[in-house]
Amino acid sequence: MSIALLLDMAASNDPDRTAVVCGETHWTTARLRELTHGGAAVLTESRARSVAYVGTGGHLLPLLLFSCAGAALPFTPLNYRLGASALGGLIARLDAPLIVCDDEYHDTVASAVSDSVVAVVRSTDFRARAAAAEPAALDAAPDEVAVVLFTSGTTSAPKAVELTHHNLVSYITGTVDFASAAPDDAALVCVPPYHIAGVGAAMSHLYAGRKVVYLRSFDAAEWIAAARRESVTTATVVPTMLARIVAELEHTGATLPSLRTLAYGGSKVALPLLRKALRLLPDVGFVNAYGLTETSSTIAVLGPEEHRAALATDNPAVARRLGSVGTPVPGIELQIRDENGTVLPAGAPGELYVRGAQVSGRYTGIGSVLDPDGWFPTKDVAVLDTDGYLYVGGRSDDTIIRGGENIAPAEIEDVLVEHPQVREVAVIGVEDEQWGQIIVAVVVPDGDPDPEELRGFARAGLRGSRTPDKVVFRDALPATPTGKILRRELVDEYSRRPADSQTGA
Repeated sequence: MSIALLLDMAASNDPDRTAVVCGETHWTTARLRELTHGGAAVLTESRARSVAYVGTGGHLLPLLLFSCAGAALPFTPLNYRLGASALGGLIARLDAPLIVCDDEYHDTVASAVSDSVVAVVRSTDFRARAAAAEPAALDAAPDEVAVVLFTSGTTSAPKAVELTHHNLVSYITGTVDFASAAPDDAALVCVPPYHIAGVGAAMSHLYAGRKVVYLRSFDAAEWIAAARRESVTTATVVPTMLARIVAELEHTGATLPSLRTLAYGGSKVALPLLRKALRLLPDVGFVNAYGLTETSSTIAVLGPEEHRAALATDNPAVARRLGSVGTPVPGIELQIRDENGTVLPAGAPGELYVRGAQVSGRYTGIGSVLDPDGWFPTKDVAVLDTDGYLYVGGRSDDTIIRGGENIAPAEIEDVLVEHPQVREVAVIGVEDEQWGQIIVAVVVPDGDPDPEELRGFARAGLRGSRTPDKVVFRDALPATPTGKILRRELVDEYSRRPADSQTGA
């Protein structure tokens, strides 16, 4: 089954329903299908063997995603924020691509392409050609690659993840009920098109029967205005967006009267921010969605009732769940393993392994990294409690080894962020002759905290060996657009010069 069938089902079920809204563009499900069949014809005629897109997405994302499916070609949305050199390096790894780009990125793309590129087409031209073409579509095989996404490269060079039609269809049909949305349901999407959440949203909302409202660049005030203007009922944000939306709501007193569900993911949300958001929006159901590119998006969910129960309870075990990513979605199995591959019991930390039909675990040029039984090693350090709730503590590559003791940065960050003068914090390990590594807490302050007070605050909530050796201050933490902290940049910076806890130098 190809992902194109998801669009076919939606268009056949309700052809006149509005499927996509992006600025002045309004497409029904029938019009979207018609355009993608035209787009498939354009791509087939080009004789390209893959398609890449450089731009901010919006309506172009579903148009290209389903056009590529109809042409049986892999689709790769690329990070439009990259410079020509980095972009050219990724394009060179694609197989005879046709590049579609928004006007503002055309010059960058043109300077980045190599002889292997079949053509560079402006987004407006592709849309016009798709509208004029004689519709045509192929049936892609389930095991053919539908989407190739480059990982963010926060801990290593970006890898090209291959997601098949079977992987993506398994995710959608396993987590979304077809045509289950109410007639007035509308989803606001403002995540980058090159992120798995953007690709997943283009399919899942269509399959559920929601109108998708695209906001191509994020601004908190405009996000709130769009949510009110389009009577948005559900939205997905990353933590940095959530922080700015909360600040804007507090500052202006604006409300979100139609919003019923707010999903967040992409990186960890600090609990003080989450608690503030829950209290500010008491009628909104919050959903924490945890997933990876290699798993076709979400593999675990903490639902609205669980959020409210954890916020309201006096039971520490239930309250702790607010910091979890919930329980597995249907069709997903989880294991926690030690460094020798032994499956660990509940409560023991180790590496998270995932298995299910939506899990790819395959990279271009590398092949599959699944074990013989089909398990994917996520490289995330995690714990499963006795009730099946999953707690993710960060990447195994980020583990700090101080004096022979393994320390997860997340356990220190979770304590420090509760200090009233800490807005954000990232904990890293910096090489040290005596200890192997020392613990450095990089803090974005809210006010003027004393470094020794912060060290004492951490010591009171943790064992002494987990107290930061140094506390340094910054105006902001380097992060990806989805909010993942670029720890490598921090490690490189503070490894080049001594971390001075008093000056932040």
